[in-house]
Amino acid sequence: MTPWDRKEDEVRRLLDGPHPVVPVGLAPRAAEQGRRLVARRRVLHLVLWVLLLAVLAAALVAAALWWPDPQPLQTTPLVYW
Repeated sequence: MTPWDRKEDEVRRLLDGPHPVVPVGLAPRAAEQGRRLVARRRVLHLVLWVLLLAVLAAALVAAALWWPDPQPLQTTPLVYW
């Protein structure tokens, strides 16, 4: 008997045995917990997107304020007569 066959036989014996009793109300509690998890994840993603946009806006404002002003030319313009 190969190890694969032995493992398959063990799984079959486990599945053929008595099944454990499921607590009453397990499905509704699991569904509610899943809804809360999804809601938290949505809020977290929203907060992270808003934070990313705020950082991007701050970076654009800082770049606009720190951008060097063009200096006037030090030479006189050429005049053609």
